[in-house]
Amino acid sequence: MASPQCCANPPTPDPAGGEGKVVDSFGGIKAYVSGAAESKAAVILVSDVFGFEAPNLRKIADKIALSGFFVVVPDFLHGDPLVPESTEKPFPVWIKEHGPDKAFEEAKPVIAALKEKGVSTVGAAGYCWGAKVVAELAKAHEIQTAVMCHPSFVTVDDIKEVKCSIAILGAEIDRMSPPEVVKQFEQVLSSKSGIGHFVKIFPGVEHGWTVRYKNDDAAAVKSAEEALADMIDWFNKNLK
Repeated sequence: MASPQCCANPPTPDPAGGEGKVVDSFGGIKAYVSGAAESKAAVILVSDVFGFEAPNLRKIADKIALSGFFVVVPDFLHGDPLVPESTEKPFPVWIKEHGPDKAFEEAKPVIAALKEKGVSTVGAAGYCWGAKVVAELAKAHEIQTAVMCHPSFVTVDDIKEVKCSIAILGAEIDRMSPPEVVKQFEQVLSSKSGIGHFVKIFPGVEHGWTVRYKNDDAAAVKSAEEALADMIDWFNKNLK
C-alpha cells in the first residue's frame, strides 16, 4: 500500500517549533496557526504521515504566512503520527486509523471556522498522505485552490473530479506518484476547461522532498525552496 519512500527521513517532532502558536481548538481540532489573523486569505496545510509538529512543515507555514496569508496546520493525526519502526502499529494498521477520508471530514469545520472569522478565500496544500485529503477537498467545492506535493493515494479519477484550480508538484523519483502518473494528471487537467492548473516534476528529488529534506543537504534545500516558491506564487495568484 505504501512504499518505503512514504516513510523515509522521518522528522523529529517539535511541539514548540515555529514562529506561530498552537491552539487547542480551531474548528474543533488542535492546530498550529501562523500569520495575520485578520487576513482575508487563508491556507490550510495538511501534513504527511509524520504530523503537524514536523519542524520543516512549520517553517513552511511561517513562510507562507509572511506572504500575507493566515495559515492553519491542523493535527489531523490527533497526536498519533506514524512511527515507521513501530511493531505495535505498523503502517497498514496505522493507516486504518488515519484514513485521509476522516481528515477530509474534519477539515470542513476548520474551513467553516475560517469563514466565520472573516476569511473570504481558502486554499489547501497537502504533502504525501495530506495530498489525498486536499484532493478530496478540491473535489467537494470546499476550497478555492489546491496544491499537492508528491501525492500519495491520489488517482486519475480523483483528478477528473477536481473542481478548483490546482498545482501538482511531483518528484522524479517517486513510487507513490511516478512522473508518468503525474503526467496523466496533467493530461486530465488540460482537458478540463475553466480549471487552472500548474504541474511540475522536479528532477533528481525523491517522494517527500518538499518537507522532509535534510537541512545540511544544500541541493535538497534549494529544491524544497523552489517548490515552496511555486506554492506561494500559486496561492498569490489564486487566493488574492
